[in-house]
Amino acid sequence: MILINPPIAKPCEPPAGMARLAGAIGEAGYRCGILDMNLGGMFWVLAHATPGDDRWSLRAVRNLSRNLEALRDETTYRNLDRYKRCVNDVNHLLSAGAAGNTRLTLSDYEDRCRSPVRSVDLIEAASHPEDNPFYEYFSGHLREIFACGETRFAGFSLTYLSQALATFAMMGFVRNEFPSVKIILGGGLVTSWMSSSGWRDCFGGLADHIVKGPGEDFLLGLLGSPPKRGRRISSSYGYDAFPLGDYLAPGMIMPFSTSTGCYYGRCSFCPETAEGNRYIQLSPGKAAAGIARLAEKYRPALVHIVDNAISPPVLKALVNEPPGVPWYGFARVTEELTDRDFCAALKRSGCVMLKLGVESGDQDVLDGMHKGIRVTQVSDTLRTLSEAGICTYVYLLFGTPWEDEIAARKTREFVVSHHQFIGFLNLAVFNLPHGSPDAAGLTAKPFYGGDLSFYTDFVHPRGWDRKKVRHFLDREFTRHPAIREIVKRQPPYFTSNHAPFFHRGIT
Repeated sequence: MILINPPIAKPCEPPAGMARLAGAIGEAGYRCGILDMNLGGMFWVLAHATPGDDRWSLRAVRNLSRNLEALRDETTYRNLDRYKRCVNDVNHLLSAGAAGNTRLTLSDYEDRCRSPVRSVDLIEAASHPEDNPFYEYFSGHLREIFACGETRFAGFSLTYLSQALATFAMMGFVRNEFPSVKIILGGGLVTSWMSSSGWRDCFGGLADHIVKGPGEDFLLGLLGSPPKRGRRISSSYGYDAFPLGDYLAPGMIMPFSTSTGCYYGRCSFCPETAEGNRYIQLSPGKAAAGIARLAEKYRPALVHIVDNAISPPVLKALVNEPPGVPWYGFARVTEELTDRDFCAALKRSGCVMLKLGVESGDQDVLDGMHKGIRVTQVSDTLRTLSEAGICTYVYLLFGTPWEDEIAARKTREFVVSHHQFIGFLNLAVFNLPHGSPDAAGLTAKPFYGGDLSFYTDFVHPRGWDRKKVRHFLDREFTRHPAIREIVKRQPPYFTSNHAPFFHRGIT
């Protein structure tokens, strides 16, 4: 079996899901090959790009190798301007390497003619893989791998919309040239598709197997292992087959998931709620021990806990059994994070940054979302984490059905009054998930013309539509000097994946 990570996703760490699958398969005694064609495909495009003869393009070509190495050097992260110059030069060259109707960046893939949320376009991508900008790269590699006839299964891990068109192009190529190879399609995006109430396999049998949720048991069943009772996730990870020295980060970033789904699962705006995904959690002790064991083996520069939200019991387990290396992840605002002693212990355990879904600084908006937190609790959390030396990456969501312009300004005032406790900001405009319990009372205005779209626009009940929200963010929110300073710190393209390195650099 070979597992394939398609382009494009941020090329700074191994994909967590594939690493977990590889670990489970290897632990069961089976062979499993790994192809990170996201990383390899990007490098191929960079090497073959033909940019213009303007000054920026000539500089980007001349300094490509130097810039790639700089992004693997921790000293680069001590100078934000130098870092941004390296990233933007690499991205400029990657964009220049895109062909035809495609647009590539270090974090996204767009096609002006084909959409990843239309099944007919995905099938078209599979029917014409030669149209894909990565075709020359992946066709040669896949022919080399499958020509010997020893590989029976090809598993494609499709996590992000930015990977969808390339994934289907690669599947179409394999189906056409190696019809005996069984194609397996799984990953986070596929799970979301299959969680829709209207799901059907609309891909014309392109994949022999489409897998929802954690894939360990399914893949092991294909390979001959007897099924186990209940769904589970593995604490075994196989990183060895990944090109660990090639990722664009100052040392290995080691992803690890202690759960799938969300332990809270009641936020009305959340896709997890709309999809009804089941929460599955490793025991906290096993999770902490697994991270520590792998950290001892690989000595990563950073552990990335990729859970939707790290549960309080796991946070406590990490305090009791620290991994021995820096780590970060997403957490909910809870009482534990307002406790000075607990946050100090988190810092001693290696926690360098927590991502927090704050969403709004208005209590009525938070209550409408069923967020389950108080603005005063958020305030205490930001202060306490800052005092402990833990950076915060705060996520805000504007334009929800419960927000109006007055509420949005309360969020602005909250951020301004807490700016010294906020490391980074993620500003998002609300999209209404299909199937959300809130959708029934709203008039939908579809803006993605695709049968695989998760979201819809809507007539805002308070007149606070997307155009007004964007105008507010661009012309008012981000122009406040205190907020502007936070926004300027944002690492381009890599965002939260690189943010912890800057916090470590200034502390």
